Amino acid sequence: MKKDDCLFCKIANGEIPSITIYEDEFHRVFFDINPASKGHCLIVPKDHYDDIFDIDEAAGGRLFSLATRVSKALKKELDLEGMNIVQNNGTIAGQTVFHFHMHLIPRYQGDTVNVGWKPGEADMDALSELAKKVGDSI
Repeated sequence: MKKDDCLFCKIANGEIPSITIYEDEFHRVFFDINPASKGHCLIVPKDHYDDIFDIDEAAGGRLFSLATRVSKALKKELDLEGMNIVQNNGTIAGQTVFHFHMHLIPRYQGDTVNVGWKPGEADMDALSELAKKVGDSI
């Protein structure tokens, strides 16, 4: 199902033009108009899901399966050395378009892309306790 006021629903369903790489019944893959690097593209489901908490497992599985195929095609066609796969959920995590989507960002020696964080220190007892709680919730 699509949302009438959603930018990515409109792009995914062909109402707004894009430079499309691939399309099937579930997805549209298109180049980002504000790319982090050469070949930066987005995979967008045609159905509207706000974020990872909204998408069902089958749709998520199809999307990640497609990400592997698109990543391999980008690697074949571009002289890339690595790939960041970025998927943000919620404003605090950097999500700006509230339609689930995945960024495929090719990486090249000397590029200026910055995807990362400052590593912290883990409390192993707290992690063990949390692992049990989360594991029990799956």
